[in-house]
Amino acid sequence: MEPKKSTAWKSVRNIFDQIHLYAGLISGLVVIAVCLSGTIYVYNTEIREFMDSELYFVEASGNRMSPDQLKSELEVAAASNVVAVMWNEEADRSVQFTLKKEGEEGRGSTYYVNPYTAEIIGNSSDKTATGEFMGYMFSLHRWFLLDRIETPILESMGNRDLGRFINGVTTLLFLLGVITGIVIWVPNKVKSWKQGLKIKWSGNWKRVNHDLHNTLAFYSMIFLFIMGATGPFWSYEWYREGWQKTWDTYQEPTPKGETAGKQKPEPIAEIIETVENNPAELSLEDIFARTNEELSYEGNIRVSLPSKATDPISVSKYRTGFFARSGSDQLTLSSTDLSVVEANLFSDLPWRQQVGRSIKSLHVGDIFGQFSKFLWFVACLIATSLPITGTLIWWNKRKKKPTKKRPAQPRVAEMA
Repeated sequence: MEPKKSTAWKSVRNIFDQIHLYAGLISGLVVIAVCLSGTIYVYNTEIREFMDSELYFVEASGNRMSPDQLKSELEVAAASNVVAVMWNEEADRSVQFTLKKEGEEGRGSTYYVNPYTAEIIGNSSDKTATGEFMGYMFSLHRWFLLDRIETPILESMGNRDLGRFINGVTTLLFLLGVITGIVIWVPNKVKSWKQGLKIKWSGNWKRVNHDLHNTLAFYSMIFLFIMGATGPFWSYEWYREGWQKTWDTYQEPTPKGETAGKQKPEPIAEIIETVENNPAELSLEDIFARTNEELSYEGNIRVSLPSKATDPISVSKYRTGFFARSGSDQLTLSSTDLSVVEANLFSDLPWRQQVGRSIKSLHVGDIFGQFSKFLWFVACLIATSLPITGTLIWWNKRKKKPTKKRPAQPRVAEMA
């Protein structure tokens, strides 16, 4: 029976080998571009803060001004209303205020403010070289830069939709390559697993290349699977809906003719409401104090101020730290006495919903702060190399010439 099992497995493995090979060859170039840009974009925030440090860091001198004082001075200076605030307690950090003029459409403009002097040190609408570069990286990762082309490539869809489709197909092929790679690797290496986890640097370049592909892929396969499984969420409506239903986060779309305000907002969404009439006179300092009383851990606080005095206040708090988990906690406070109207704590959600609502964090790697970011960065770097090493393995095998058997020499009759 053993030979039959071996023969059957060889046939199955050959099928998976072919799927793995052609999935990689078809998607190879796009995977390199998507994964390389993704590798860089993992540290999007850190790169922006390092290169444009003057926007994010200030010199600590004396005592910080109160958030209410900053708000008052900004509204006078910018002739606009503050509709949202991102506040942190780090001494050398700027704070961010979002302002909108009365009747202005959109989300408004975010200003970076020195909390010691109330000086506006930057604006979200200001273009910087770093912002332009990271914008290109995001475009390459998400739409394969097709959104940058003004002339429509196809009549049936826009360039952004085309880029999204190509990205989605590529990601699914990449995911298929990861799954088939696991199926190929595990049974093949189970008996000699120690050898399969090492790179034989003393071998020739073909052996080193082979080990780099197989060994590095094995070490990163969990992270690669998560990246591949979450990626199509932004490419296909059917995939997004399936993900949400699987993880119990699906909400029926708002019927046409009804206002979006009747639909319960997504807890992790940062929605800035349109300012109508005069904004409510609320004390930011009291809001922060109330938030920290309810959520006592260290973190940054974002407040969305209501457009009317009777509307509730939306507050989000984000954990900070090297191992800080993703997922903000949401509070809805009464605008009259700051009592908690509703509390949506991430830790109170069922495990399925925690996973479902962490789709972006799972994809970009900040699920556990800087710790997981580094793991995703390394894994994404490995993913960038896999199409290259895999193609070289295929090319080297293709170049092998079948050994020709020497023709049998006729036997010479022995002399009597």
